[in-house]
Amino acid sequence: MCICVFFVCVCVCALPFVFENSSEVVQPFLMGCGTKEPKITQLCLAAIQRLMTHEVVSEAAAGNIINMLWQLMENGLEELKLLQTVLVLLTTNTVVHDEILSKAIVLCFRLHFTKDTITNNTAAATVRQVVTVVFERMVAEDDRFKGIMEQPPPIQGNTNRRSVSTLRPSAKDAYMLFQDLCQLVNADAPYWLVGMTEMTRTFGLELLESVLNDFPGVFLQHQEFSFLLKERVCPLVIKLFSPNIKFRQGSSSGGGGGGGGSSATPPPVEKPYFPICMRLLRVVSVLIKHFYSLLVTECEIFLSLLVKFLDGEKPQWLRAVAVESVHRLCVHPHLLRSFCQSYDMKPHSTKVFRDIVNALGSFIQSLFITPNAGNPAAANTAGAPGSGVAGSGVPTQAAFEYRGTWIPLMNVSVQGSAKATYLEMLDKVEPPSIPEGYAMSVAFSALLDLVRGITTMIERELGREEEEAIQHREVHPDKQWKPQPVREEMVSACWCGLLAALSLLLDASTDETATENILKAELTMASLCGRLGLVTPRDAFITAICKASLPPHYALTVLNSNTSSLYSKAYSIQGQTVQIISPSSESHQQVVAVGQPLTAQPQGTVVLTAKNIQCMRTLLNLAHCHGAVLGTSWQLVLATLQHLVWILGLKPGLGGALKPGRAAEGPSTVLTTAVMTDLPIIANVLSRLFESSQYLDDVSLHHLINALCSLSAEAMEMAYGNNKEPSLFAVAKLLETGLVNMDRIEILWRPLTGHLLEVCQHPNSRMREWGAEALTALIKAGLAYKHDPPLTHNQRVQLLLLSPLKELSNVLHADIRQKQLESVLQILQSQGDSLGPGWPLVLGVIGAIRNDQGESLIRTAFQCLQLVVTDFLPTMPCTCLQIVVDVAGSFGLQNQELNISLTSIGLLWNISDYFFQRGEAITLDLEREEAAVQKQARERGETLNRPFHPAPPFDCLWLCLYAKLGELCVDLRPAVRKSAGQTLFSTIAAHGTLLQQATWHVVVWKVLFHLLDCVRRSSTTADKEKIESGGGNILIHHSRDTAEKQWAETWVLTLAGVARIFNTKRYLLQQLGDFFKAWEVLLDHIQSAALSKNNEVSLAALKSFQEILQIVTPVRDSDRPMDALASLGVPPVLIDPLSASGPGRPLVRSDSLVERLTRYNGADPQAPPPGEESALEDSALWWSAWNTWFRTGTDSTRPPPKHSFVPSQPFLTALVQIFPALYQHIKAGFSMDDLRKLGVILHGAVSVPISSDASPFILPSYTEAVLTSLQEAVLTALDVLQKAICVGPESLQVMYPAIFQQLLLFVEFSCKPPQYGKMETKHVANAKYNQIQLFAPAEWVALNYVPFAERSLEVVVDLYQKTACHKAVISEKVLQNIVKTLRIPLGLKYSCPSESTWQLAVSSLLKVLSIGLPVARQHSSSGKFDAMWPELAHAFEDFLFTKSTPPDNLSIQEFQKNEAIDVEVVQLISTEVLPFANFIPKDFVGQIMTMLNKGSIHSQSSSFTEAEIDVRMREEFSKVCFETLLQFSFSNKVSTPQEGYISRMALSVLLKRSQDVLHRYVEDERLSGRCPLPRQQVTEIIFVLKAISTLMDSLKKTQPENVDGGMWAQVIALYPTLVECIPCSSSEVGLALKEALGPFKDFMQPPVSRIHNGES
Repeated sequence: MCICVFFVCVCVCALPFVFENSSEVVQPFLMGCGTKEPKITQLCLAAIQRLMTHEVVSEAAAGNIINMLWQLMENGLEELKLLQTVLVLLTTNTVVHDEILSKAIVLCFRLHFTKDTITNNTAAATVRQVVTVVFERMVAEDDRFKGIMEQPPPIQGNTNRRSVSTLRPSAKDAYMLFQDLCQLVNADAPYWLVGMTEMTRTFGLELLESVLNDFPGVFLQHQEFSFLLKERVCPLVIKLFSPNIKFRQGSSSGGGGGGGGSSATPPPVEKPYFPICMRLLRVVSVLIKHFYSLLVTECEIFLSLLVKFLDGEKPQWLRAVAVESVHRLCVHPHLLRSFCQSYDMKPHSTKVFRDIVNALGSFIQSLFITPNAGNPAAANTAGAPGSGVAGSGVPTQAAFEYRGTWIPLMNVSVQGSAKATYLEMLDKVEPPSIPEGYAMSVAFSALLDLVRGITTMIERELGREEEEAIQHREVHPDKQWKPQPVREEMVSACWCGLLAALSLLLDASTDETATENILKAELTMASLCGRLGLVTPRDAFITAICKASLPPHYALTVLNSNTSSLYSKAYSIQGQTVQIISPSSESHQQVVAVGQPLTAQPQGTVVLTAKNIQCMRTLLNLAHCHGAVLGTSWQLVLATLQHLVWILGLKPGLGGALKPGRAAEGPSTVLTTAVMTDLPIIANVLSRLFESSQYLDDVSLHHLINALCSLSAEAMEMAYGNNKEPSLFAVAKLLETGLVNMDRIEILWRPLTGHLLEVCQHPNSRMREWGAEALTALIKAGLAYKHDPPLTHNQRVQLLLLSPLKELSNVLHADIRQKQLESVLQILQSQGDSLGPGWPLVLGVIGAIRNDQGESLIRTAFQCLQLVVTDFLPTMPCTCLQIVVDVAGSFGLQNQELNISLTSIGLLWNISDYFFQRGEAITLDLEREEAAVQKQARERGETLNRPFHPAPPFDCLWLCLYAKLGELCVDLRPAVRKSAGQTLFSTIAAHGTLLQQATWHVVVWKVLFHLLDCVRRSSTTADKEKIESGGGNILIHHSRDTAEKQWAETWVLTLAGVARIFNTKRYLLQQLGDFFKAWEVLLDHIQSAALSKNNEVSLAALKSFQEILQIVTPVRDSDRPMDALASLGVPPVLIDPLSASGPGRPLVRSDSLVERLTRYNGADPQAPPPGEESALEDSALWWSAWNTWFRTGTDSTRPPPKHSFVPSQPFLTALVQIFPALYQHIKAGFSMDDLRKLGVILHGAVSVPISSDASPFILPSYTEAVLTSLQEAVLTALDVLQKAICVGPESLQVMYPAIFQQLLLFVEFSCKPPQYGKMETKHVANAKYNQIQLFAPAEWVALNYVPFAERSLEVVVDLYQKTACHKAVISEKVLQNIVKTLRIPLGLKYSCPSESTWQLAVSSLLKVLSIGLPVARQHSSSGKFDAMWPELAHAFEDFLFTKSTPPDNLSIQEFQKNEAIDVEVVQLISTEVLPFANFIPKDFVGQIMTMLNKGSIHSQSSSFTEAEIDVRMREEFSKVCFETLLQFSFSNKVSTPQEGYISRMALSVLLKRSQDVLHRYVEDERLSGRCPLPRQQVTEIIFVLKAISTLMDSLKKTQPENVDGGMWAQVIALYPTLVECIPCSSSEVGLALKEALGPFKDFMQPPVSRIHNGES
């Protein structure tokens, strides 16, 4: 032993030498082994192993060693050491080849089949290692020759299988070894492994599998080995599979055989042998896995066999190992892809891939239908868990439970790996007992791995292909990229089977994890189908998830209709029919919620389980992560989510997000604590789902929106006809979707808003409320979003955003309009500055108001308008300003809220101010826009059509404003009319200078006159019925208590405004071609208004007339007509000027503003056109005004029929007051005819009575002798006229008589008040009779004309004093007319209505005569005064000897005063008439003398008392008469005999009459006795006695030579008669007699002068 060891050490030290002589070196050890002595043999074998380790064994030595080992083997010595030595020999070097190698391998094989278990197992391991070493040598050999290119000769038909000349040594060894392994498994004699005595198929199959699995490259790279696979291995496998294929579970023949499938004498069927079958399946798995590309046809057979092994008729263990094998395939998606390409896509080929998937599905279904078939062990225990489930509710173990069948779920493999259990049972001989649920668990894992693998692979390829497609388009833009169809085919082939199996498993699953895995598989398949564009399978998987999310048998139409076709399909798997099983609805799941189903009709409650919620999460995940591929399936997903949300009671909140509703909203909704905590999360996920829509492409987004719209339409349909709470899910999510996709608003806006507009019209208030909320929120968000380009530069997008807001105006529901207007208000507040081209739409919304909308809506809309006008006019396009005007006008016209109407008129004023301030900028903008529009119109061949065309655009803006105000001026409400009228005229007055001249034509005719026509028409047709109140508790003044009176105010305001414009803008208007026509139209309106039966209107018309007459032509200051008026004493304004009215704000005019206007118009706005033509035109205007005034005066003063309208005093006053101003313009052509017309009107005016109701306010009190305003005005008019004549040319003086005539006519009114037609009036009597009843029942009261007549008389006197010598005054017998007129009050005297009248008449007569008599005497020869003298005589006669008696209450002082007046008249006669008798007609003088005689003896009335009689007898008057007679009779200067004769005759008559009275008295005194004489007679005698006394005194004062002798005789003859009266009984007579007798003492002697002269 020591020697051996030493020898080995020496050999090791000399390795190169030893290797060269290895045979000799090894020989001793071999000899030692040959001794068969155990110790020596062991020692020698160890030494040999040591040498082998140091690689010093040559090929020859190795052969010797093998031979020696063979002998030891045959002798059964050191078997384990032998195996060890062989292994060391083969692993430490490569010198062993060919027969030596085969002998070594055979040695191991033979040791494997020894009786010793240890040796057996060691040999088996050694064989496996040796086989591996052989193939590793070949691989190493290939590596060494890898770089050398060899051209192998074509393979001939391999007849000699023992020699392959094309292979290298190691490859040849491997080839021979593998070939013999096949021979041995096939029970054939080996070619190379000579000496094999025994071999088992199981071990051979294991070795084959090991080689195939470990060295696939050998078979793929060498055609010789490939040939072996095809020719030897595959037929072998198929042959060995034969018993498994033919065997059917339950059939038997002899000791376990079974009958075949034929009914005729079946041959005996070999029973499947588990070890062989299991190993065959392992081999098949390796073949398919590694060599599918070589064995396409063979693999088709293998796969078909696998599918058959899953058949329910096969033994359970066979099905289990088969499903494990299938699982191994399922984890290799590329392999499955190859199957699909090679088989399913080929025509007339077996659909292998589809069959595999369907077989899995069928396998799973069969487990539920026939559980534990062929597995008695499992069958014995199957009932326990199942029965336990049925009775005890939810199982605790993960399992599947379906229709009473309970199958536990086991953890069989890690995800993505096919860890087999029964395929690894290489030590089992008998079929193992398959645990319950194992097959199901493996099949379940296979399904999941299949789905996971396919989807992962395809999605990866799709990603890569998308990149390639992009590159392809860049390189070849003209060529279309064609994707590979295999993916679609794979999915098409497998989806039905997968869906059937997964749906069943999902329904049966009781484990959350398993359910999650199933849902994930369905989700990934749905996503994959979507990406591939496979609509039907995508919808099918989504439908499955949706149905699983909802309660069982939930009546959801969209799902039922989409899946009814799917669930009716059957799939054939190898002749078997597999039905997709409907959900069982019997799953034992935890109920987490109870709620109401979303149906039109009320139904019972439905329950949601935890699995439903889990499925809902998956559905949300699907939509969130894979929304881009859902397409039309959005409808399914969203419909399901809507129903789930409804059942859970989630309600939409702010922004569309869902939140748990209140319990009151869903009284039948019951939620567990578990789901309550999940609800916020679900709601959040739902919101994120729609937020993620921003990442969808445009097409997908459209699908989403269409689905939401469709859902919403269904909800709307369901909400019709009932008051049930509608589902708002779709509307809320439309809002959410729109809000997050603002960056591509153009894509989604129209379908989105179009549907929301429909929702807004829904009759269900809750539904439309949310529709409006969503729509307005979207619009506001869209406007607030920062678009690129900004909205201010993107008109199309802005109009797109605002259009739905405008369309909301068509909705009739008030709540929608309210929401719309609130949104507009918010938009204005936030984005008002940037609306730009969107303003027309916004203004359209604001202005879309109707009277049926209620105050609240109109108030909100008006707030918007106020905001626009106050803040945004400068920022909006100028083209929108007209719309603003129209909108403001529409608010004025609405009749719901008066204050808004009035405020809107104020806004129009503000708008006009804005126009005025920014006129130049607005003009430029509008003209620029106009040019662009005109260009477009020309290009289209159209004519430009806009209001007030062809006026300039800026003027059109003003005209629209005026027209709108004009509409408001005829509103039905008085306050609106008034405010609008004031604003219109103030605006025109303040800003009209901005208008171009031609535009004024439109203003006048289409605005002002049109307005006047409308107002006049409305006023004349207005209702006269009394209005009780103005709404609410407001009382209406009686002056406005009818519509007619209210319209009258409007007419007044309108006419005044137009007149004021004509006044202030006349020289602007005069430049228009038809100004004269306009002037006449205005005058016509003034006339018609003045003739209105309404006093207010008529009076205002005259005020307007007055205003337009105040227009003056700018001339030199000294020539101003108004100055001429002032010089004539006429006040410049005879009536109150119209107050300038505006909407409550002053018009501030600054110099800068005026300058700007001047610059704008280029001239002075009020510069008059010069020249004579203008003067002529002015003249025509004024004469037209005169004609209007005349017509008005004529019609208004003409006495009407009974009970008709009578003009008021203020009206007549104003009418007359107009004349002075008018006369200043027409005086140059004023003729006598015109004067006569004037007289008619003046006479008629003062003749008009007043209403008894108004008389206390117009008539002065009786103690006041004042004129009414009308009378003042009449006199003023005549005064203006006579003063103008005075300062005018002489030709005008012919009008004096007419003026006198008119004045004298008025003077007559003092005694004869004028009669106004046939109207009965109550006259105001003399002021002395205060008992007159002013408030008598008479309807009309005549004026007190006495002051007027007296003033007229004063005017006559004054005028006559100035004009007495004028030819016309003389020739027209003015003095005669004066006397004739005065004769009336003089004759009436005490009978005059007023005592002052006759007194004034007397004084006036005296003044006139003092001037007129000298003129008359001067022209006595002309005969022009002949008719005057008799009239004067009659006047004296009527006055001095009046027939009227003084009133009883006349005091002595008043009587004496009146007597003094009579004396003045006699004194006038004595001074102005009698001294000039030679120039005066004889008859007149005689009449005068007669009057004087009569006056000297005249007695007064008998009504005087005794005490007053001496006073009442007009002693002074009589005395003056006598004195005058005597003075005239005894004048020293008798110029003619005629004068002396008249005097003598007068004295003779006087003395004779005195004689007669005295005789009669004496006689009566004697006859009466003691009875007193009548008082009248006593008075008369006393008066006569006093007259005699007076006569005697006069005779004494007269020159003696002037007294006739006969006269003295008559005087002396009185003396005896006087003496006879001495006995009279009356003391008064006695006293008078004493005074009469006294003067006779002077007549007792002749006069001295007579004696002296001696004359007789």
